Formats: sequence, structure tokens, C-alpha cells
Amino acid sequence: MYYPRKNTIIHKFFSWYIQFIINKDFAAFNYDNIELKKDSSVLVLANHFSWWDGFLIFYINKKVFKKQFHVLVNAENYSKVSFLKYLGAFAAEHSGKDVLDTLNYAGKLLDNPDNLILVFPQGKLYSNHLKSVTFEKGVMQMINSSQKKINVVFAATFIDFFSKRKASAYTYLQNWENEEYISLQLLKSAYNKHYDNSVVKQTQITE
Repeated sequence: MYYPRKNTIIHKFFSWYIQFIINKDFAAFNYDNIELKKDSSVLVLANHFSWWDGFLIFYINKKVFKKQFHVLVNAENYSKVSFLKYLGAFAAEHSGKDVLDTLNYAGKLLDNPDNLILVFPQGKLYSNHLKSVTFEKGVMQMINSSQKKINVVFAATFIDFFSKRKASAYTYLQNWENEEYISLQLLKSAYNKHYDNSVVKQTQITE
């Protein structure tokens, strides 16, 4: 598998650069400030519709969660976008056993309360206008390979222009108080309930 790499200088530069381009390219970035259990890691499950998604959650982590950021990406993006590895990106290099090893690695990361992992459960990019978000099975393998002492956070992001030349981004966050038993269907259902509620909030915005 492809592992994250550490380089303090590169990480600091891109941490600054991500904040710079968000402030530069968006009219506003609005997000919730939620309370989490500080002695537990964070697993962020988010919809995936744009190039910006990971950077927006990286920014939120920097401002709100303040954890060591990690993100599960595919092998193509890990190799193509060379700096991602220095921001905590990891990926399966091959299919089969390597995918399982990667998910188990993610589970071990979640055992450290200082860590945050961002996962896009859809597995690939979809439109921002979907009515529901699909979940790949790998999410549960990741959770089950951990000690399950995790803050599960749902993130639903939407972008609208309204009357401005630049778009505004909105990320709705929910700290899901999960049951002792978690199934893929339960997780998917709970996330999509949050997603539906977020769509309602987004459609109520006026200028």
C-alpha cells in the first residue's frame, strides 16, 4: 500500500496554501462547529462531488477538530497529486489483499485519539445534486478493524453561487452518537438522514 509521508515544511506550506485558495476562490465557507469526545479519534464520512472536498475538510480539521489529518484516496490520485501524501493521504496500491491491508491500517490509525481520517464512502466522484449517498463496504472493514473508540462525523457539503460571482461553500456536520452495534446499512441510513436534513437547510438559504 501507499503510506502517508512526513515532511514538516511541505505540510506547513500546503496547510497555508489550502487556506489561501479557499479564502481566494470562495465568497464564503460556512461550516458547523461541533463538540467531540477529545479522547477518541475522528472518522469523517463525506459526500464527494468535487476537487475541493478533501481540502475543505482539511481546513475544517485545522480550525475545529485539530487532529492529525489522514485521507483515504485511490492509487491514481495518490500518485498523480504528489503532495497529498504529505497531507496524510494513503491508498491501496493493488486490488485484493492490499485493499484489506489498507483498510486494516486505517483501523489502526483510528485507535490513536490524535488522528482523523476522512473517507468518501461513495468511492468516487458523483454530482452534488444526488438525492442519496451510496456506501462501499470498505467503511465497515475500517471500523471493525479498530477498537471502535471513534467520533463518527457526518459531513455534507454543497456549493451555491446565489447573487455572487464566486461560489459559497457550506459543510453541514453532525457528530453521530453511534450504536454499540454498527452495520453498513445503519451507517448509510444515518448518514443519508443527515444528508437529507442538510439539503433542506441548504435550500432554505436566501440572499
